[in-house]
Amino acid sequence: MLQGTRDTGNSRRGPTSNHTDSMTQQLDRLGDWQRSHDCGTLTDHQLGDEVTLMGWVATRRDHGGVIFVDLRDRYGITQVVFNPQHSATAHEKADALRSEFVIAVHGVVEQRPEGMRNPRLVTGAIEVNCDDLRILNASEAIPFQLDDQTEVGEETRLRYRYLDLRRTSMQQNLITRHRAYQATRGYLDREQFLEVETPFLIRSTPEGARDYLVPSRVNRGRFFALPQSPQTYKQLLMMAGFDRYFQIVKCFRDEDLRADRQPEFTQIDIEMSFVAEQDIMQMAESLTRHICAEVCELSLPEPFPRMTYAEAMNRFGSDKPDTRFGLELKGAEPAGRASDYKIFQSVLDSGGQVKGINAKGCSDLPRSRIDALIAFAQEHGAKGLSWIKHTDKGLEASIAKFFPDEAQQLLISCLESEPGDLLLLVADSPEMVAKVLGALRLELARQLELVAADTWHPLWVTEFPLLERDDEANRFVAKHHPFTSPMEEDVPLMESDPGAVRARAYDLVLNGNEVAGGSIRIFQQQMQEQVFRLLAIDEQEARAKFGFLLDALTYGAPPHGGIAFGFDRLVALLAGQSNIREVIAFPKTNKAVGLMEEAPGGVDEMQMRELGIRLR
Repeated sequence: MLQGTRDTGNSRRGPTSNHTDSMTQQLDRLGDWQRSHDCGTLTDHQLGDEVTLMGWVATRRDHGGVIFVDLRDRYGITQVVFNPQHSATAHEKADALRSEFVIAVHGVVEQRPEGMRNPRLVTGAIEVNCDDLRILNASEAIPFQLDDQTEVGEETRLRYRYLDLRRTSMQQNLITRHRAYQATRGYLDREQFLEVETPFLIRSTPEGARDYLVPSRVNRGRFFALPQSPQTYKQLLMMAGFDRYFQIVKCFRDEDLRADRQPEFTQIDIEMSFVAEQDIMQMAESLTRHICAEVCELSLPEPFPRMTYAEAMNRFGSDKPDTRFGLELKGAEPAGRASDYKIFQSVLDSGGQVKGINAKGCSDLPRSRIDALIAFAQEHGAKGLSWIKHTDKGLEASIAKFFPDEAQQLLISCLESEPGDLLLLVADSPEMVAKVLGALRLELARQLELVAADTWHPLWVTEFPLLERDDEANRFVAKHHPFTSPMEEDVPLMESDPGAVRARAYDLVLNGNEVAGGSIRIFQQQMQEQVFRLLAIDEQEARAKFGFLLDALTYGAPPHGGIAFGFDRLVALLAGQSNIREVIAFPKTNKAVGLMEEAPGGVDEMQMRELGIRLR
């Protein structure tokens, strides 16, 4: 039996309207009432039973003196009837009910009249004829309707998040999250992983995003940092002999935000000893299939397809390609060389690329749509976007005159074009070509509705570069993190051609979203020091930031590696949401602000003095 444990008393703090003032004196105590059923389970199997329900008034309707209330809790909705001929007292009290009042009702389960059943509800065949009503709390007029059909601005939803979370869709999202938690823990426990907690207050070792800093009152002038991930700690656990670790952990990054980022986010963090890439990828595949099957009965292929980083960038312009549709990038350098188009010639002479996308069957796209695509490409950094229509008469566009017959045939061949197609071309550096065309293919797929509903394409992307060039700092930085192991066959290149070294790294992509990433770690001190040198981290800096890890490597560290799942993103995909704020109970805005609680906020002067901090 579900217990009603809260006694609300006879008063309400801070009434702000005449409506709630008048209700204050009428509020009831819960007393010895106990909830017998939730609002989502009663069916005609309980006909004639006496029941006690508790919840919120979703709607109230007065039909010729008989009052109907839809009573809601997180399990569902039950219709409650207040008939003056059955209970005049309950009917009289029900006259005061409004949306979001909290009430308890006692009555008899009866069958709804013929023609009044609601097949969309589990409880749609019955109603509760109320003989006793207790109004446990009143509600102000709510700032927005709590049904899923009403459009409400996100700022308003986040400011009143405790109301927003009463909506059925939001509760379903968090139930999905709960199920993913339980599926994860159950699977990893059966696979002999140990859940170990790691510290939140750690030493700042800036790599990648900025750290959130926490001043120490006890050690004034010194700071903790909140972890961007438990990276060094999980490696230390491997060195400590815990060969299978996991943790569902909060991580913190002080970075510019967007829909799929939060300053605090959740990872499924996993590390294993005495393994190679294949072992970790196989485990991660099995975990992903298990979560998807348990949470939404989704069946994923076995095994997941694989693609190298180089192939992904070449074909899709992205290291997290969405393979649910075509629109692949095609090289058009032979056509560019054979053309008289000076822009293409200049780019190719400077070591750049000419590549394109064939928008099949889109030659009739109006000029306004094409202009919008040009503007989209420019917003993503392109100097321009060339376009050519392939018609029954051949190639048609303002630049077609720069393409003699040989160049036209090469272009048709390169982009596998036929009459009815629209060819979209970008000439620039390889990095910019990939960036622009990678974004453009996603935009085209959205506009052309190329992705079928309920289509799921997982993909492993492997062999990432170990390093990438930071032109502003004039040095290499780690593509993944500085503890990633290089591929053994590429180790000789570390001194002669560091940019060509591939990492033993792998990302798991689902429908064009990176949902997990990991690597085999460096486990020998000499190799770790060599990578630090490539990253321009000298011995003194390495010792200051990572001395404890370097020391641990000298005491028999085992080969190890791991992977971390972006839990919020995975749950959002399973819940059919594009924004991870929809699956987080109390998220921040894209300016890292908690609107409901007004965080971050100021602190008083005494707290600042205790920390030895003065604002300038």
